[in-house]
Amino acid sequence: MIRVLLADDEELIRAALAVLLDLEPDIEVVAQARDGRSAIESALRHRPDVAVMDLEMPELDGMRAAAELERARPECATVILTGRGRPVHMAAALRAGARAFVVKGAPASTLADVIRRVHEGGRYVDPVLAAEALTIPSSPLTERETEVLQLTGDGLDVGGVAARLHLARGTVRNLLISVRLKLDAASSPDAARIARDAGWIR
Repeated sequence: MIRVLLADDEELIRAALAVLLDLEPDIEVVAQARDGRSAIESALRHRPDVAVMDLEMPELDGMRAAAELERARPECATVILTGRGRPVHMAAALRAGARAFVVKGAPASTLADVIRRVHEGGRYVDPVLAAEALTIPSSPLTERETEVLQLTGDGLDVGGVAARLHLARGTVRNLLISVRLKLDAASSPDAARIARDAGWIR
């Protein structure tokens, strides 16, 4: 049996997935969690083979939970499940250690097949998102500029970004100026919109 942990803050979706997966003869849902932090705790306690996690959850989102789980229990494969999948999310999830990225609109049988695939050491990405990823132009931003812009787009001010990244405020301001120049943006929110539309930040 493949032991599975389900983590999703929407109880109806989580319960429906549990019912569907329990119908599979080789899959057993051994734990459920409603946020990323609880998912990590449940994974350590129940030792699942595969963790299926929603991308957006309280406490820790799916990507941060996947990265933490990769460090704590690398033998547990993580599948990210999302209703708002974009190529940038897919790439970030895979970099964080997820073995698969599945859109919630996929057929019910797809998730079970993906769980089997990652349990055997394979990977899976949504084919539509994978095709879209090939058409995304390369970002002109450095990794640090992207990180700063993402946090700005998430609503943090210069002081908040500086504190989160352990940078000086002046450094953050300079990075944002560089971002605006590269993207020909009138403001930091405008730069975040441009980058989000291009798929460079989520």
